Amino acid sequence: MTSNNIRFDKFYRYTEFSAILHQYVQQYPALLSIESIGKSHEGRDIWVISASNSATGVASEKPAYWVDANIHSSELAGGVAALYFLNTLVTQYGKRDDITRCLDTRTIYICPRMNPDGAEWAMQDTPKIIRSSTRTYPFDETPIDGLDIEDIDGDGRILSMRIADANGNWKCHPTEPRLMVAREPDEYGGNYYRLMPEGNVTNYDGYTVEVNKDRQGLDLNRNFPSGWRQEFEQLGAGPYPTSEPEVRAVVHFITHHANICGGLTFHTWSGVLLRPFSMLPDDDMPAEDLWAYKKQGEKGEKITGYPAISTYHEFRYHPKDVISGTFDWIYEHLGLYEWTVEIWCPMREAGITNYKYIDWFRDHPVEDDLKMLAWADRELGGKGYVDWYKYEHPQLGEVEIGGWNKILAFRNPPPHLLEREVAKFPDWLIHNAMLSPKLEIVDLKTDKISDNTHRITLVIQNTGYLPSYVSKRALSRGQSRGLTAEITLPEGARLIAGKSRTSLGELEGRAYKHTLMSFWTDTSPTSDRVLTEWIVEGIGDVNVSVKHEKAGAARGGVTLS
Repeated sequence: MTSNNIRFDKFYRYTEFSAILHQYVQQYPALLSIESIGKSHEGRDIWVISASNSATGVASEKPAYWVDANIHSSELAGGVAALYFLNTLVTQYGKRDDITRCLDTRTIYICPRMNPDGAEWAMQDTPKIIRSSTRTYPFDETPIDGLDIEDIDGDGRILSMRIADANGNWKCHPTEPRLMVAREPDEYGGNYYRLMPEGNVTNYDGYTVEVNKDRQGLDLNRNFPSGWRQEFEQLGAGPYPTSEPEVRAVVHFITHHANICGGLTFHTWSGVLLRPFSMLPDDDMPAEDLWAYKKQGEKGEKITGYPAISTYHEFRYHPKDVISGTFDWIYEHLGLYEWTVEIWCPMREAGITNYKYIDWFRDHPVEDDLKMLAWADRELGGKGYVDWYKYEHPQLGEVEIGGWNKILAFRNPPPHLLEREVAKFPDWLIHNAMLSPKLEIVDLKTDKISDNTHRITLVIQNTGYLPSYVSKRALSRGQSRGLTAEITLPEGARLIAGKSRTSLGELEGRAYKHTLMSFWTDTSPTSDRVLTEWIVEGIGDVNVSVKHEKAGAARGGVTLS
C-alpha cells in the first residue's frame, strides 16, 4: 500500500492503520520518522510520526507543533483527519510553498490514534461503544442488575428500544410517525412510549430499569494534570493524574520535547474549534494570549467554517459545572497554544442555522428533528434513522428497535462525507504551526582590531509571529529559559571579551502590536532582535550557535586571519 491508494472515506483497524503509518515513513524517509511513545492498556503501540525535512536540520532543533486524535474510542474521524494531514504534508511538499517552508523550518509531531484499544472496540464486528479506555474503572465487578448497552440483535448497530406505556414520555410525531417527540407536560389520552438504549437487562423485576454505566468508565481526556479532579467531582478522571498509560505517554513526550510551541487534538462532534480555558473565564487569561487566541480562531473560522469558541463560556455540559483534566493542560501548565477540534456537525448539514452546541441537545424545536430526519433520509439512505421493527427481547418481551444510528449519523461523518470533512483542517494546522517563533542569523561579521585581535558581532532575529517564549502564560510560569549564544574558538585562540556561553534573554515576535492609529508608541520597535559581541585573539575558524528551546537553533561561522 502507498499513499496513492490510501482511502479517507473509511476507518482502518489497528493492524492496517499501523502498516499505513510505517509505509508513509518508508516512502518519505527524508521527511518522516516514526516511534512508539508507549503502550496502551492492552499493549498496543502508540505511534508518533515526526514530520520535518531532515536535510535542513534535526527535528528536535526546530519549533514544533503537536497533533493528536482518537483519545475517545468511537471518535474515529479524528484519526482520519490526522492521517489526511500527514498525507497532505508529504504529497504537497515541494509543490506548495507554505508546506515546503513548514517542513523545512518546523517539525510536526502527529499521534493519529492515541487510544488504539478503544478504537478497536468501536470498529469490531459487534461494536462495543465506550467513552475511552478499555480498562475497567472504577470497579472490576459486573453490575448485579440493570441494562447493559449493546447490539442485542447482532445487526452491527446500537439503536434504541421503545415500549408502549401509558405513562411514557414519548409519542409519535403526528405527520412523521417514525419520529419520536416529547409528550407535552399537560398531555393525556394518547399512545405513549418509554425509550431506552438497545441492550440486555439483568435481573429485570418487571417494572424498573436502570441503565448501567460502562464498566470501562475512564475518560482519558480527564486524566491530564491540569485541573485533575477525583471521581466524586468528575467521572472518569482516573485514580491520579496521568495514571493511564496512553495519557502518561503523551505527557512524557510533550514535556520532553521542549520545542513544541502549540498543539491540537481532534475529537468529534459538534463542528467547533474549542480554546481554553475549560475551567476559568476569559478574564483570567493574559490579555495578550487572548488576543492571540482570537486571531488564531478568526483564521480557523475562515478556513474551516467552524466557529471558534471558548470551552468555559460556550461549551459546558452543564451550566453549573466545568470540564477539567483535559488536553488544554498544555496551555494551562506549559503556556502552549492549544485547540480542540470537534469534527462534524450533522445539524448544520440539515440546515439548522441556530444550532448552539451543547444547549441544542438539552432542548430544541421539533422542527429541527424533522430537518434532521429529512437530511438522514436524503444523505444516509435510511441507515441514519432506522424505522422501528419488532423484536422479542429476552427480558422485556416484545419491544421495537429503531431510531437514530448515532455511530453513523452523529459520532462521525458518514463514509461518503468523511474526506470532505477532514479536508477542512490541514491549511489551518499549517497556519498554526507557522506562528511559532524562529531564530535566524541576521548578521555575523568580524572586524580586525589589531593584527591578531578581532571583534565578532552576531545579530539574531525572531522571524516568527509569536515571541520566543510563545505566550505570556508560559513566561509567567517560567517555561522558557531564553536564548543562549555560544562561541567555539580555534585551537590556540583565546577570548579577550565576552563569554563563551551567554544568555541573551527573550525576543518578541510580530504579535501583540497595535495598529498605526494607536496612541501607544512602540517603545521597542526592534524587540525581535538582539546583538552580542566577542573580542577574540587568534586566527582560524570560529563557530557560533544560538539556541532557544522553543524558537530553534541557528548556526554560523567566520574565519579570522
